[in-house]
Order: sequence, then structure tokens, then C-alpha cells
Amino acid sequence: MPANSLDELVSLCKRRGFIFQSSEIYGGLKGVYDYGPLGVELKNNLKLAWWSAMVYERDDIEGLDSAILTHQQVMHYSGHEDTFSDPLIDCKKCRSRWRDEDLIDSRCPSCGSNDLTEPRDFNLMFKTNVGPVDDNASFAYLRPETAQQIFINYKNILDSRSMRVPFGIAQIGKAFRNEITPRNFIFRMREFEQMELEFFVAEGEDDEWHRRWVELRLDWWHDQGIVPNSLEPYHVPQEELAHYSKATVDIMYKFPHGLEELEGIANRTDFDLASHSKKGKYTREKDTKNEHSTVHFASLPSGLPADAGKLPYVIEPSAGVDRGVLAILNEAYTEETLENGSDRIVLKLKPHLAPIKTAIVPLKQNHADIVSLTNELKVQLAKLKVGRIACEKSGNIGKNYRKHDEAGTPFCITVDFETLEDGTVTIRDRDTTHQFRLHRDKLGEYLNDQL
Repeated sequence: MPANSLDELVSLCKRRGFIFQSSEIYGGLKGVYDYGPLGVELKNNLKLAWWSAMVYERDDIEGLDSAILTHQQVMHYSGHEDTFSDPLIDCKKCRSRWRDEDLIDSRCPSCGSNDLTEPRDFNLMFKTNVGPVDDNASFAYLRPETAQQIFINYKNILDSRSMRVPFGIAQIGKAFRNEITPRNFIFRMREFEQMELEFFVAEGEDDEWHRRWVELRLDWWHDQGIVPNSLEPYHVPQEELAHYSKATVDIMYKFPHGLEELEGIANRTDFDLASHSKKGKYTREKDTKNEHSTVHFASLPSGLPADAGKLPYVIEPSAGVDRGVLAILNEAYTEETLENGSDRIVLKLKPHLAPIKTAIVPLKQNHADIVSLTNELKVQLAKLKVGRIACEKSGNIGKNYRKHDEAGTPFCITVDFETLEDGTVTIRDRDTTHQFRLHRDKLGEYLNDQL
């Protein structure tokens, strides 16, 4: 069962090296977190699972890794300079600052006062100086989303890969938002990572593709270990839609702090390509006879159909990596009592997401032959390339089992005196705690099958 509170997850993450407060020794930087030894493995495994599903398993999606520093005009023509803001309110009593939507019955969530300033727009984008002179003319933005770099590279990918609609461009990368009130651990941060797909489709086929991508994304989250009743699709009402959206479905997850958005799937129509058509390589004009928008390129990619000039619509599944990590940790978190009456905390992660796939534990750390055989097994299993294989440095079997239960390690392999005699080791299953012996020569086949 999921964690009872966010504090339980925060405690586990620090105790086992998943996530730390950034700059903690100097008091911490609010809304910024560092991923520790196990956290970086979990995060990378989640990103790899997404990339595999989007790029490796499909022939109609290409990848991109674009720059974080973003030209000012990109953010101007995308509308971010004018619209990417939150209403900011100050509490005159306790001097705290809040987004308008965070108020509780028009009162400060911190002290309860209703002595508040009028809302004023606060742009969430970070600016940075470019070059040696610090002036207002030489600056760039830290991208607030990865989507715009996909749109401005649309023609480059058409030219180089000869793609045909429908096709997609996928990207995983950092984004930055100067959040007024970052909160709820890694749920809302100032520096975060996104997994975004822009899937270009023909106008008229966009509604069906939107429906299809909602189903695909729900199924994918189920494959990551999130049970169906923990997710709820929320069809955003027309009056709440973003200015660029024809329709949006948010995949909501039951986080410890409440039901919140895990991923959004938006039908962005042709808004973004049309916006960038106002400047640069795209120009947009209206065909009054056929009543469709066209985009003209300096040179059309070879091999494209005659109507390649049409501005396609785009379906955007956009998921936060950090929110995904938080949801998966919460879903896997389990407190249970074993048959022997002892209590334990275990992360029942899907094996492909587990930070450590297998831990090899020597029964006696001071026994040279057992330690030597443990190291041999580490080299043997590392060749499987199934993920991280860890050698434990402590001989306390019980404590090692508990530690790896909390780390989400699917299997522990114990090397003992019997191993020296007949080559068999003890394998312990994380979820069932069942133990059995297997010859070391069959370990590779077993782990490949399980992982």
C-alpha cells in the first residue's frame, strides 16, 4: 500500500540515498533537490523506460536533445513572455508569498490572515546574462519547458529524417520555473525534468490521436507499477484550458498530499508552429479556396507528399520525471508484518525500475575465500548488463536484507560456506522473502528471466 504521508517518503529517500535537499549544509535551497546514488538510478531507469516506449519501440518518433539556454525571441513568439505567469499575492501580516490558487478561503495558508495584497502577475521564467557584458540587451531564458525547442527544430528533423505526418519528436530534459511556492517535496520544484512528446498529426485526425495517446499513456503508467485505481483521467473543462489547447486530459495520481497532475496530454492544434511562423523559416498563409493553413519552407524536404506544406496539429503527452519518481516511490512503498512477526518497509518496485537489480552478500566479510567468490560473482553478473549489481560490505545478513528491502532490490544473493563446497548460493526474493538455493552457473539465466 502507498505511504500514509509525504514525511514517510522523505525520510526513506534520505535514509537510503534516493533524494537529498540541495545545498543542505548551507540551509538548503527551496524547491531544488539532488538525486543520490539510488535516486539517480531510479530516475534514469524511468527515463529509459519512457524513451524505449516512445523511440525504440516505434518507427514514427525521433529523439532530440536541445539546448537549455533559449533565445529571447523563441519565448516571445511562443507567448511565454506575455502569458507565462502566476498571480502573486503577499500576506501583509507574516510577509509570506503565495499563488492566488493556494489561498484557503481567501486567507493566507501560513497565518490565516486576510490582510493580503491585490494579485499581480509574476513571470515564472529565469533570465540569465549571455556574454561578458551584463545588460538588458544580451540575455537568454532558461527554458521553462522542453516543447518549444522541438517546434523550432521541426524543419531540421523533417529535412534530416524525411518524416511524414503522423510522426513525433521526443525529448527528455531539464526545465526551470521560478515557482512562487515550491512545495510537496519533489512534486513542484524550480529545477525539474520533463519527458515530452510532440506528435504531429493531420488536422481532422487530431481528436482520434488525442484519445489514443491518453490510452497509451495510462497503459504505460500501469506498466511502471501504478495500479489503475491510483490514476484518474481528468478532462479539463473548456473554461480551464490553456490558451493554446483545443482539449486536454490530465492523468491525475493520488499522491500522499492529494490528487494532483502526473501527466498532461494536450491537443495544441497548430498554435506553436503557427506562432513561430511569424518569424524565421516558417511563413503561414490562408488558402481561401480549401480553407486550410499552409506553411512554406525555404526548401521542402525531399520525398514528402505534395501537401507537406500544411501546418499539422500536435498532440503533446508531457510528464514530469520528478513527479513520476515520486508517484512510483509512493506506489511501491509498503509496510508489512512478516510471518515471523517482524515488521518491515519494502519498496516493491518493478524490476526494470529498481535502482539495484541484485545485491551479493557475503556471509562472512572477514573470510577471504567467501569475499573472493563474492567479487567473482559480481564480475560474472555484471556481464549480463541487466543494471547495477551491488556487493555488500557487511556480513550482517538480516540488516542487509532490510536495507535492500527499503532500496527496492528485487533479489539478494548470499555467498556462504556451502557455496565454497558445491557452488550453490542462496537467492532471496524481495516481495515474498522466499529463499532457495541455485548453482552459480545458473544465476545468469535466472536473473535474465526475472529482470
